[in-house]
Amino acid sequence: MYSVLRKPSLTKSMLRKAIQQDQRSTICRKPPMEKIGPVLSTFAMCVFAVTILAPAGWILHHIPEYRQRSPPKP
Repeated sequence: MYSVLRKPSLTKSMLRKAIQQDQRSTICRKPPMEKIGPVLSTFAMCVFAVTILAPAGWILHHIPEYRQRSPPKP
């Protein structure tokens, strides 16, 4: 009875085939519809860098102010 209710287990070869099928479906073999130039790529990378580094820079710039504040009372 237990073997009837148990879900069939995947063998290694079946799992490998499933993974390979998923990887193949994400590969696109056609050329891009719109080419992205170096200026646009540089702009996008700068936007990402500013987005990531600006909050860290703000915190580092204001560390002396944070140190002067008194700790919050419970």
